[in-house]
Amino acid sequence: MRKLIFGMNVTLDGYIAATGDDLGWSGGEGPDSSPSDELFQWWSDRVDATGLALYGRKLWETMSSSWPTADKQPGATPAVIEFAGRWRDMPKVVFSSTTSTVDWNTRLVTGDAVTEITRLKADDGGATLAAAAMRAGLIDEYAIVTHPVLVGGGTPFFTALDNWVNLTLVETRTFPGGVVLTRYETRR
Repeated sequence: MRKLIFGMNVTLDGYIAATGDDLGWSGGEGPDSSPSDELFQWWSDRVDATGLALYGRKLWETMSSSWPTADKQPGATPAVIEFAGRWRDMPKVVFSSTTSTVDWNTRLVTGDAVTEITRLKADDGGATLAAAAMRAGLIDEYAIVTHPVLVGGGTPFFTALDNWVNLTLVETRTFPGGVVLTRYETRR
């Protein structure tokens, strides 16, 4: 069975985007952003190791507006070129009832996200979407990259739950700028 990992950049007060979907605090998600080289490489390696990425509409729009052609832009660094290729090649599923087309090795799902995620997990091989998977108990691991900033509001990383979810810490790592990775596996 596939492992479902929910990984995002998060503010210290728990938001994946500040009010107005502002990602400026994180170094952003596009090729003009500037997270540390070490953190950018960590994310790139995660993309390379991903068998299938799940996106909600908002994160899909953010990623697909930059990465499909980032390696063709003037001044693209070797790291950006590597990430762009990895991102295009990675199989992706977008869950949206309002998006009509997807590209770059991507499939669109307009039906029930929990049913489809359950099916995808059994197959060998964004915040609203993650909240549905979290509430359904489908997430196997949380990879939280915490940035030392407080934004006071926006899109939260965690959703309200009906039951506790017990976790086991499996990794911590500090990146330049005081950014901290914590990875937790769900105890079943």
